[in-house]
Parts: sequence; structure tokens; C-alpha cells
Amino acid sequence: MNKFWIMLSHTYFTRLKSKSFIITSIILLVGVLLLGNMSNIINLFTSGDMEKKIAVIDETNGVFQPFQEQLKAVNKDIQLDKVQKSEDALQKNIKNGEFDGYMVLTLDSNQMPSAVYKAKTITDSSTINDVKQALQTVKTTMAATSLKLNSDKLALLNSPISFQKVSLGDNAKSEKELAQARGLVYILLFAIYFSVLFYANMVGMEVATEKSSRVMEILISSASPTKQMFAKIFGVALLGLTQMVVLLLVGYFLIKQNLKNMTGGFFEAFGFSSTPVSTILYAVIFFLLGYLLFATLAAFLGSLVSRIEDAQQMMLPMTFVVMIGFFIAMFGLNNPESGFVTVTSFIPFFTPMIMFMRVGMLDLPVWNGIAGIVILVLSIAVLGMIGARIYRGGVLLYGKSNSLKNIKKALQMSKNQ
Repeated sequence: MNKFWIMLSHTYFTRLKSKSFIITSIILLVGVLLLGNMSNIINLFTSGDMEKKIAVIDETNGVFQPFQEQLKAVNKDIQLDKVQKSEDALQKNIKNGEFDGYMVLTLDSNQMPSAVYKAKTITDSSTINDVKQALQTVKTTMAATSLKLNSDKLALLNSPISFQKVSLGDNAKSEKELAQARGLVYILLFAIYFSVLFYANMVGMEVATEKSSRVMEILISSASPTKQMFAKIFGVALLGLTQMVVLLLVGYFLIKQNLKNMTGGFFEAFGFSSTPVSTILYAVIFFLLGYLLFATLAAFLGSLVSRIEDAQQMMLPMTFVVMIGFFIAMFGLNNPESGFVTVTSFIPFFTPMIMFMRVGMLDLPVWNGIAGIVILVLSIAVLGMIGARIYRGGVLLYGKSNSLKNIKKALQMSKNQ
């Protein structure tokens, strides 16, 4: 048992000190810091002068004034200037930066306002939409006047339909809570997806590297292949937990520090202002179990190759399985109660992401989450026993070996040990 802990600590500390891990951790920490200070960053970029100057050539003799008043109500930062210039002169003014764009206001065949907006680029959709909305309101008012509709009738015509959605379940989420849960689960799903792929592939590459450098032959003589396999799996798991704990601690202190600013807008849409502890707990559990499942698979797949170049090709089917589970979970965000999503959440290789999505989005009975956890634990145990046998024979295979047919050879060699 002492050799197991030596190999585990060696795997852990070697990876902990590696440049790739340090760089990845720094990038993730920067991402968490940016996310935690998102409101301050948004305020930094929006606190400057956001005024837009638009020149208007009014060929209607009457639309400009109500249009200007309506636009002030929509967006006070957009300034309209009525000009008596040619379009060529205005285009020069735009190039010189005097105006951000210009409009030509005309009346159509029904004597209703129409406009052509010209600017250097038309990528500023926010400004264009505000201008369009204001002009649409002016057109609606003019049409109402033409049809002899009073203000009450016009208000009735434009009033939105009353449409409410009510959940009949005792503990079902409201529409707002469901939107928040969807945003939070969306982000955590990405975290689980990339983490499982990253750490599981790390295990497979570690085994392939040791085989290609012939270090494996020395290790086999000092400790059993099974101990080596599980030492690598748990060593990298500890590495992942270390990274996760650091990120969660930084995130916790940022939330605590900026709690007053983490309301409304971005944080309300993604549910960060009221993050359920159970969702975070499920995310950690399914991340760990998903990692152990795929890391065990990656370990014995990595033992079947003799070259690092072949490792990625050998683990490609595993990567596709993880991707399929992720895409099903993405589909399930819009329809988490779908029968297809429900069934696939109990398939072990899809459970980490799809079951997490379901427990995060729906108020499921506790047994659903527990069932998913039990399925994963049993699958890991079975895969661990099979994987250990394949690993024992796989580490002895050398030469060109980039086919899953080598699993049979590895099992035969493990029987002879």
C-alpha cells in the first residue's frame, strides 16, 4: 500500500508543478476574476461618452419633430441633428467623425414615414434598433390619426396580450427560476464537459508517455500495474480537486465581496445572485464520478499504445461519447422532461452531464439523483475491474498498437501473469 501512495503523490506533485497545469490554472483564475467583476467591467466600458450623433435630412416637413421627441424617450444618448446638406457632404462629415451616421426621412405612397439610414458600418445594432423603434412609434401614431383612432383605442391596440405560465407541481420552478437554473446549469455543464475531457485525457497521456519512454518497464518491476493505474487515476483526481477548490474559493470571495453588485442583468439571468447549494454539490459529485469513469477508461486505453502519437487516436471513441452526452444535455436544457433525455440520463457514460442537467433544471425526487450516483459508482467499479485486467496486459504490449483489437491481446496477457 505504501508504493500506491508514493506513486499517487508522484503523479499529483509532478502534474501540479507542470507548466501546462500552472498556465491552465492561471487562465481559469483570470476567467473567474473576470466573471466575478463582470458588473464593474461592464460599468467601466459603458461609463464613457456613449452619445451618438445622427444627421437627418427631412423631406417630410413634419416628421422630424415627433421623431426626435420619441427617440429621446427611447434612448437619450442618441442626438438627432436636422441638416440642410447634400448626401455627399454628409458622407464626408461621417468620415471626419462629425456624425456617426445620417438618415433620409421621406413619406411612402401611403403618406407614412420611411427612412434610409447610412453609416460607415451598420454593426451598431443597438443604435439602429432604437432609431427604428422610435420611428415605428411615430408611424403608428400617424396611422392612428389617419384612421381617427383616439389615444385610448390606440393604447388598447398596442397593449400586449396577457399570457401567464403557471406550474401545477408542488415544488416546480417558476418561469424566472427556470431561466436562472438554465443559465447556471449551462455554465456548469461546460465546466464538467471540459474538465472530464481534460483530466481523463491527462491520465491516458500519462500512461502512454511512460510506455513510450520505457519508464513503464521499471515501474512494473517495483509495483503491480493495477496499483499504478489507480495511483494515476486518483492522483489526477486529486489534482482536479485542487484546481476546483482554488477556483471555488476565489469565486466565493468574489461573490462575497461583490454581492451588492451581483443583482439583475447578467447575474440575474444566469442565477448567480441566488445559486442553490444543492446544484453546486451535484456539479462536484457528477464531475468526480464522471472523471473517475472516463479516467479509468482512458487509463487502460492509454496502456494499449506504445507511442504518444497513437494515444489520441485510441481515446477518440471516448471523446466522441463525452461529446454526445454533452450535446444531449444541451438539447435537454430546452426540454429536460423529454423521454429521450430521461432515458439517456440513466446510461452510465451519459449520466454525469445529463442527470446533472435534469436535477439542476427540475425538482426531481431525490431518488433520481441518488440513482444516477449509484449507477455511476457501480459502473466505475465494473470498469475498474475490467480496466485493471486490460491494463496489466496492456502495459506489456509494444509495437504498433492503435486498434481496440489489442484489448483482447491485453486480456490474454493478463491471464498469463
